[in-house]
Amino acid sequence: MSEKQCGCGCEHGEEMELETMHLTLDDDTEVECAILGVFEVEGKEYIALLPMEQEEVYLYQYKEEGEEISLEVIEDDEEFEKVSSAFYDLYEEDEQE
Repeated sequence: MSEKQCGCGCEHGEEMELETMHLTLDDDTEVECAILGVFEVEGKEYIALLPMEQEEVYLYQYKEEGEEISLEVIEDDEEFEKVSSAFYDLYEEDEQE
């Protein structure tokens, strides 16, 4: 785990511990990402990742089988829009609490 600012722009002013994972991109670049959460949309699980030192959130389909985790790119535009909307709805709920 790494200790970083939450990155949500909420100006907490305090540090929080975020679980991280390393993501290998198509060009073989490795990026350390904070795990913002795993959530469900229409029966499938998705994960929201925030690359360290960036503000753009990555969304992937998430599958966990035993200790094996796999991430799949969301290629369908309609599916991506639903997942994005669900993530931002969850994010807004957290901001209001």
